[in-house]
Amino acid sequence: MLDKKFEFLEHMGDAYIAAYGETLEEAFSNAGLAMFEVMTDTKLIEPKLRDEIMVEGEDEIALLHNWLEALLLKFEMELKLYSSFNVKKIKRKNGGFLLEAEVFGETFNKDKHLSKTEVKAVTYHQMNISKEAGKFIVKFILDL
Repeated sequence: MLDKKFEFLEHMGDAYIAAYGETLEEAFSNAGLAMFEVMTDTKLIEPKLRDEIMVEGEDEIALLHNWLEALLLKFEMELKLYSSFNVKKIKRKNGGFLLEAEVFGETFNKDKHLSKTEVKAVTYHQMNISKEAGKFIVKFILDL
């Protein structure tokens, strides 16, 4: 767990992922990277563009869901792929949580970017956030 940003856990038919971080922000950043790694080879995505993303959630689980959903929508609506994620802050706001991030990547190019697996949706099923040995762990399932 110490050296890994994320790992794929065993699951029938869908992608079950655990992402790690020293901070919750880092764990959320690595969750974004893991989701795009399901879709393509993130090593082939150059940081040619920068987008700012802000999402809110009633709790940290909803915030994780809304963060991943916002990233997936950027791909689905604008064909943007990302390989670098900087969740700058997660803070409490109006009884809920606010996430502010910047993400870097480029527009999908079928001649350059490998298409691995289509992610249909981010699910709440088995979504979990925990802290073990001083590290944050976020787990989530992507519907493929």
